[in-house]
Amino acid sequence: MGHTAVAAITAVLLAWSTAAVAQDVRITTFKGSSTFTLNGETFTVIRNPDTSAVITGDFARTSRACPPDCLQPMVAATGVATLGELEVLAFLETAVTEGRGLLIDARASDDYATGAIPGSVNIPAITLSAENRFRKDILRALGAVDINDETMTFDGAMDLTFYGGGAWSSDAPDAISYLIEAGYPPSKLRFYRGGLQAWLSVGLSILLSPNG
Repeated sequence: MGHTAVAAITAVLLAWSTAAVAQDVRITTFKGSSTFTLNGETFTVIRNPDTSAVITGDFARTSRACPPDCLQPMVAATGVATLGELEVLAFLETAVTEGRGLLIDARASDDYATGAIPGSVNIPAITLSAENRFRKDILRALGAVDINDETMTFDGAMDLTFYGGGAWSSDAPDAISYLIEAGYPPSKLRFYRGGLQAWLSVGLSILLSPNG
C-alpha cells in the first residue's frame, strides 16, 4: 500500500473519529429525548451529553450490606413484567400521558425528595402493606372499587410500574407483593428492577427535589 493511500485512509479515519466524538448522546439511534405529561405537567428526559460524566454520591456505591440491601430477582412476581429503561420511557409516554398508568417510586419519602425519575409519584412500599389502615384509600385512588366491606374490584385500576433505589432494593418488589396480596392483578403491575441507580448509570435525567 502506497504512502498516498495510507495518508488518505488515515485522513478518513480521523474525520470519522472526530464526527463520532461530536455526535449527540441520544437515547436510541432515532430518539434524542422522551417527552410525556402527568397531571398537565410536561417532562422531558434526555441523556447527559457529557461523555466523561460518572455517577457520584451514594449511587456510585457498588456494594451494600445484605440484609437489608440484597440483590432482587429479575421477576418480582409471577405475571409481573420486568422493564428496562426504554420500556419505562414508553410507559411514561403512553400509559402515564394517557392517564391510565403511574410510575411509582416505592422508596421512603426522604429518599424520593433527594431526586427521582421525572413523572414518577412517591408511594412508599410500607404504605401498601395490610398493616396500614389507610391502604384501601390508596387502592381507591389507584382505581380500585369497593364491592363490599371486604372485597374490591380492580378491573378499572391503573397500570403501575414500580422502581426503587436499584437492583439491591426490595422496595419495589415489596410494594408489588403487597398489592398482589390485596387483589391487584399482576398483569397491571410492572417492575423496573434497575431502579434509580441503573437510570443514572446511563445518564438519563432525574428530577431533583420532586417534592418541591
